[in-house]
Amino acid sequence: MAQTTKPDNETCAGNCAGCPSATGCNDPRNAGAPRDLPPKADISVKHVVLVLSGKGGVGKSTVSANLAFSLANRGYNTGLIDLDIHGPDIPKMLGIESARLQSYDGKIIEPVRVTGNLAVISMAFLLPERNTPVIWRGPMKMTVIRQFLEDVNWGDLDYLIVDLPPGTGDEALTIAQLAPNIAGAVIVTTPQDVAVLDSSKAIEFVRKLDIQVLGVVENMSGFVCPHCKEEIDIFGKGGGEREAKERGVPFLGAIPLDPEMRKAADEGRPFIIRQSKDSPTWKSFDAIMNAMVEQVEG
Repeated sequence: MAQTTKPDNETCAGNCAGCPSATGCNDPRNAGAPRDLPPKADISVKHVVLVLSGKGGVGKSTVSANLAFSLANRGYNTGLIDLDIHGPDIPKMLGIESARLQSYDGKIIEPVRVTGNLAVISMAFLLPERNTPVIWRGPMKMTVIRQFLEDVNWGDLDYLIVDLPPGTGDEALTIAQLAPNIAGAVIVTTPQDVAVLDSSKAIEFVRKLDIQVLGVVENMSGFVCPHCKEEIDIFGKGGGEREAKERGVPFLGAIPLDPEMRKAADEGRPFIIRQSKDSPTWKSFDAIMNAMVEQVEG
């Protein structure tokens, strides 16, 4: 087998010249990074937080939307990227489903602003109809992910929350390579063994990329009957906490299975502002946000 060597800068730049999105090997943004990885996106953000799950249906987008809204309510300039390109739900959950993106100077995209310090970008804003499918292979997704980072007028952000699709595929790998200042990842699971098994894969994926696991969130953890007030463990309880302990990562907290959470998402009003602060579920969410911020900034 012939021995291969890395090309020098001149040769590499020459080979890349035909690609309009390529950057020469001497780009300072590449300093300290492996030579075959793309440069980090040019975006002003202090902390990027990835929200992942090993499988779908565990409430990852619910956690992302409420987490972003909570941070904005605390005064942080917050961005939220919905990277579930094939099934974007964040606009529905925030009541901005009918919004469309505007651009100026032929390139810069204005995100949809939910409040004065919370801005959102999603594939849903680009679809002609709400039921239009996105039928894309990996390279198309990689291109739009860089555009969502670099070509959007985010301003100066304290936090950028990234809601990822289930699993550890193109979207998760691309954002991990492109996003600067990644503070870490939040792993969302439900208590049952099947969900916990898949969440362990997400934890190991994050570790392999040298990204900090900020913690595990156990969603749909127990259900309090509104009639008899008895707690029923529909999906079990404690699976996420046990997994966090076994993997040696923080456990950020558990969120009960609450019908009000579903209503909030359907009505497009984040649960964190829809419910009273006396709600046990609200308190759970608030504690999780505080624990995550402590992990990032503590």
